[in-house]
Amino acid sequence: MFAVLNAYLYQHRSISIPGLGTIYLETLPAAIDVADRTMLPPVYHFRFDKYFDAPDKEFFAFVATHRDMLDYEAIKWYNEFSFDLRNRIKAEDGVDWEGVGVLKKDGSGNVFFEPVQSPLLYLQPTPAMRVNRQDAQHTLLVGDRERTSGEMNEWLHDDHGRRKLSWWVIALILAGIGLAVLGWYFYSHGLSTGNQNKF
Repeated sequence: MFAVLNAYLYQHRSISIPGLGTIYLETLPAAIDVADRTMLPPVYHFRFDKYFDAPDKEFFAFVATHRDMLDYEAIKWYNEFSFDLRNRIKAEDGVDWEGVGVLKKDGSGNVFFEPVQSPLLYLQPTPAMRVNRQDAQHTLLVGDRERTSGEMNEWLHDDHGRRKLSWWVIALILAGIGLAVLGWYFYSHGLSTGNQNKF
Protein backbone atom coordinates (compact mmCIF):
# COMPACT_ATOMS: atom_id res chain seq x y z
CA MET A 1 0.00 0.00 0.00
CA PHE A 2 2.75 2.47 0.98
CA ALA A 3 5.01 1.37 -1.92
CA VAL A 4 2.94 3.21 -4.56
CA LEU A 5 2.63 6.29 -2.34
CA ASN A 6 6.37 6.32 -1.62
CA ALA A 7 7.13 6.03 -5.34
CA TYR A 8 4.95 9.08 -6.01
CA LEU A 9 6.48 10.98 -3.07
CA TYR A 10 10.05 10.37 -4.24
CA GLN A 11 9.25 11.30 -7.85
CA HIS A 12 7.05 14.35 -7.26
CA ARG A 13 8.47 15.48 -3.89
CA SER A 14 5.07 15.85 -2.21
CA ILE A 15 1.97 13.81 -1.44
CA SER A 16 -1.31 15.17 -0.10
CA ILE A 17 -3.48 13.15 2.28
CA PRO A 18 -7.13 14.32 2.44
CA GLY A 19 -8.07 15.38 5.95
CA LEU A 20 -4.48 15.26 7.26
CA GLY A 21 -2.12 17.43 5.19
CA THR A 22 0.82 17.15 2.82
CA ILE A 23 4.18 15.46 3.25
CA TYR A 24 7.02 17.16 1.34
CA LEU A 25 10.43 15.75 0.44
CA GLU A 26 12.91 18.62 0.66
CA THR A 27 16.51 18.66 -0.49
CA LEU A 28 19.47 20.55 0.93
CA PRO A 29 22.21 20.77 -1.75
CA ALA A 30 25.61 19.15 -1.51
CA ALA A 31 28.22 21.06 0.48
CA ILE A 32 32.01 21.17 0.60
CA ASP A 33 33.82 20.52 3.87
CA VAL A 34 37.17 22.24 3.34
CA ALA A 35 38.67 21.08 6.64
CA ASP A 36 38.09 17.37 5.94
CA ARG A 37 38.59 17.78 2.17
CA THR A 38 35.31 16.07 1.38
CA MET A 39 32.17 16.85 -0.57
CA LEU A 40 29.11 16.09 1.54
CA PRO A 41 26.13 14.55 -0.25
CA PRO A 42 22.77 16.29 -0.55
CA VAL A 43 20.54 15.85 2.48
CA TYR A 44 16.91 14.81 2.09
CA HIS A 45 14.31 15.31 4.79
CA PHE A 46 10.53 15.18 5.08
CA ARG A 47 8.31 18.05 6.19
CA PHE A 48 4.61 17.90 7.08
CA ASP A 49 2.13 20.71 6.32
CA LYS A 50 -1.32 20.18 7.82
CA TYR A 51 -2.98 23.07 5.98
CA PHE A 52 -2.87 21.84 2.38
CA ASP A 53 -4.50 18.44 1.90
CA ALA A 54 -5.97 18.28 -1.63
CA PRO A 55 -4.31 15.82 -4.03
CA ASP A 56 -4.13 16.77 -7.69
CA LYS A 57 -5.39 14.87 -10.75
CA GLU A 58 -1.87 13.82 -11.65
CA PHE A 59 -1.65 11.87 -8.40
CA PHE A 60 -4.80 9.88 -9.10
CA ALA A 61 -3.60 9.07 -12.63
CA PHE A 62 -0.30 7.84 -11.13
CA VAL A 63 -2.11 5.60 -8.61
CA ALA A 64 -4.47 4.27 -11.29
CA THR A 65 -1.55 3.37 -13.53
CA HIS A 66 0.49 1.66 -10.81
CA ARG A 67 -2.41 -0.21 -9.21
CA ASP A 68 -3.90 -1.13 -12.60
CA MET A 69 -7.33 0.42 -12.05
CA LEU A 70 -9.51 3.20 -13.43
CA ASP A 71 -9.18 6.81 -12.26
CA TYR A 72 -12.45 6.89 -10.30
CA GLU A 73 -11.48 3.61 -8.59
CA ALA A 74 -8.11 5.19 -7.67
CA ILE A 75 -9.92 8.21 -6.18
CA LYS A 76 -12.22 5.92 -4.18
CA TRP A 77 -9.29 3.73 -3.03
CA TYR A 78 -7.22 6.72 -1.90
CA ASN A 79 -10.11 8.37 -0.05
CA GLU A 80 -10.77 5.10 1.80
CA PHE A 81 -7.05 4.80 2.54
CA SER A 82 -6.88 8.34 3.97
CA PHE A 83 -10.07 7.80 6.02
CA ASP A 84 -8.61 4.55 7.42
CA LEU A 85 -5.29 6.32 8.11
CA ARG A 86 -7.00 9.12 10.07
CA ASN A 87 -8.96 6.55 12.13
CA ARG A 88 -5.80 4.56 12.86
CA ILE A 89 -4.00 7.71 14.02
CA LYS A 90 -6.87 8.54 16.39
CA ALA A 91 -7.18 4.97 17.73
CA GLU A 92 -3.51 3.98 17.96
CA ASP A 93 -0.43 5.65 19.37
CA GLY A 94 0.83 6.42 15.85
CA VAL A 95 0.99 5.08 12.33
CA ASP A 96 4.37 4.17 10.90
CA TRP A 97 4.73 5.15 7.22
CA GLU A 98 7.56 2.96 5.94
CA GLY A 99 10.61 4.99 4.91
CA VAL A 100 8.93 8.33 5.60
CA GLY A 101 8.11 8.71 9.31
CA VAL A 102 5.44 8.35 11.97
CA LEU A 103 2.11 10.20 12.05
CA LYS A 104 0.92 10.75 15.64
CA LYS A 105 -1.62 12.79 17.53
CA ASP A 106 -0.82 14.98 20.50
CA GLY A 107 -2.86 15.58 23.65
CA SER A 108 -5.14 18.14 21.98
CA GLY A 109 -5.90 15.83 19.04
CA ASN A 110 -3.70 17.59 16.47
CA VAL A 111 -1.77 15.36 14.09
CA PHE A 112 1.99 15.83 13.94
CA PHE A 113 4.71 14.10 12.00
CA GLU A 114 8.06 12.64 13.08
CA PRO A 115 10.22 12.10 9.98
CA VAL A 116 12.86 9.40 9.64
CA GLN A 117 16.41 10.68 10.04
CA SER A 118 17.45 10.45 6.40
CA PRO A 119 15.59 8.48 3.77
CA LEU A 120 18.65 8.05 1.54
CA LEU A 121 21.46 6.86 3.81
CA TYR A 122 23.42 5.24 0.99
CA LEU A 123 24.86 8.59 -0.11
CA GLN A 124 28.34 8.95 1.39
CA PRO A 125 30.79 11.87 1.47
CA THR A 126 33.23 11.96 -1.44
CA PRO A 127 36.91 12.90 -1.11
CA ALA A 128 37.61 16.23 -2.79
CA MET A 129 41.27 16.96 -3.41
CA ARG A 130 42.29 20.16 -5.18
CA VAL A 131 44.29 19.51 -8.33
CA ASN A 132 46.72 22.15 -9.60
CA ARG A 133 48.11 21.50 -13.06
CA GLN A 134 51.18 23.59 -13.74
CA ASP A 135 51.63 22.76 -17.42
CA ALA A 136 48.00 22.63 -18.52
CA GLN A 137 47.35 24.33 -21.86
CA HIS A 138 44.06 26.02 -22.70
CA THR A 139 43.02 28.70 -25.17
CA LEU A 140 42.32 32.30 -24.24
CA LEU A 141 40.67 35.05 -26.25
CA VAL A 142 42.96 38.08 -26.13
CA GLY A 143 41.43 40.96 -28.02
CA ASP A 144 40.31 39.33 -31.24
CA ARG A 145 42.97 36.59 -31.32
CA GLU A 146 43.04 33.20 -29.67
CA ARG A 147 46.20 32.35 -27.83
CA THR A 148 47.20 29.47 -25.62
CA SER A 149 47.98 29.92 -21.96
CA GLY A 150 51.61 29.00 -22.67
CA GLU A 151 51.95 31.80 -25.26
CA MET A 152 50.45 34.32 -22.86
CA ASN A 153 52.71 33.16 -20.04
CA GLU A 154 55.79 33.59 -22.27
CA TRP A 155 54.59 37.00 -23.47
CA LEU A 156 53.96 38.26 -19.93
CA HIS A 157 57.33 37.06 -18.64
CA ASP A 158 59.33 37.99 -21.75
CA ASP A 159 61.88 40.82 -21.30
CA HIS A 160 63.03 41.05 -24.95
CA GLY A 161 60.75 43.92 -25.95
CA ARG A 162 61.45 46.09 -22.92
CA ARG A 163 64.67 47.89 -22.09
CA LYS A 164 65.43 48.41 -18.44
CA LEU A 165 66.66 51.83 -17.45
CA SER A 166 69.62 51.43 -15.16
CA TRP A 167 70.07 53.70 -12.17
CA TRP A 168 72.88 55.75 -13.71
CA VAL A 169 70.70 56.81 -16.68
CA ILE A 170 68.06 58.12 -14.28
CA ALA A 171 70.79 59.91 -12.25
CA LEU A 172 72.17 61.61 -15.41
CA ILE A 173 68.70 62.82 -16.42
CA LEU A 174 68.04 64.26 -12.94
CA ALA A 175 71.48 65.92 -12.89
CA GLY A 176 70.85 67.50 -16.31
CA ILE A 177 67.47 68.86 -15.14
CA GLY A 178 69.10 70.24 -11.99
CA LEU A 179 71.88 72.00 -13.99
CA ALA A 180 69.29 73.48 -16.37
CA VAL A 181 67.29 74.92 -13.45
CA LEU A 182 70.48 76.43 -11.90
CA GLY A 183 71.53 77.90 -15.23
CA TRP A 184 68.13 79.53 -15.75
CA TYR A 185 68.17 80.98 -12.21
CA PHE A 186 71.60 82.56 -12.59
CA TYR A 187 70.72 83.84 -16.05
CA SER A 188 67.55 85.58 -14.88
CA HIS A 189 68.95 86.97 -11.58
CA GLY A 190 72.45 87.57 -12.66
CA LEU A 191 75.70 86.29 -11.17
CA SER A 192 76.74 88.27 -8.07
CA THR A 193 79.06 87.60 -5.17
CA GLY A 194 78.74 89.54 -1.88
CA ASN A 195 78.74 93.41 -2.19
CA GLN A 196 79.76 93.54 -5.78
CA ASN A 197 77.62 94.81 -8.52
CA LYS A 198 76.05 92.64 -11.13
CA PHE A 199 78.00 91.88 -14.26
